Amino acid sequence: MKYGIAIFPTKAVQDEANSYRKRYDPHYALIPPHITLKEAFQVDDDDQLEELVTELKRIANETKPFKININKVSTFAPVTNTIYLKVEPIKELIELYEKMQSGKFPKNQEYAFVPHITIAQKLSHDEYSDVFGSLQMKNIQIEDEIDRFQLMYQLDNGSWTVHDSFVFGKEPV
Repeated sequence: MKYGIAIFPTKAVQDEANSYRKRYDPHYALIPPHITLKEAFQVDDDDQLEELVTELKRIANETKPFKININKVSTFAPVTNTIYLKVEPIKELIELYEKMQSGKFPKNQEYAFVPHITIAQKLSHDEYSDVFGSLQMKNIQIEDEIDRFQLMYQLDNGSWTVHDSFVFGKEPV
């Protein structure tokens, strides 16, 4: 089964992202707005999954809640026509990401870590130019408190569901 690890921002941030995603992101119905900490990876046996869950509990317990800042719209162009809300790459977020790329976790990092929340993807070049041109002029100033991350798994229809949530600073069960 395919798994991934993500941070879901608060409802207010998700509502802001979804105001664009419902029009410009074909993955809108598959997963809520999120910051990816670990790209999709394959886990085929229960023992391996149990080891990863134990490791995620340990990481969450060692992590204190932190604030993120989102202050602009950016893009991955010319690599892809993806538009996103840029999350400032603070130390706590980078350290959390790095912990998910080592130890018992599969080594599947494809790109450098750019913390972001996707709001548009798979756009034609003309649509991308129009959308990015207008969104880039928006004044965005959002601060959000992050106190947990989620282990997700992918269903047969391509959508993602929460397997488990890991709250920061909480004793492992």
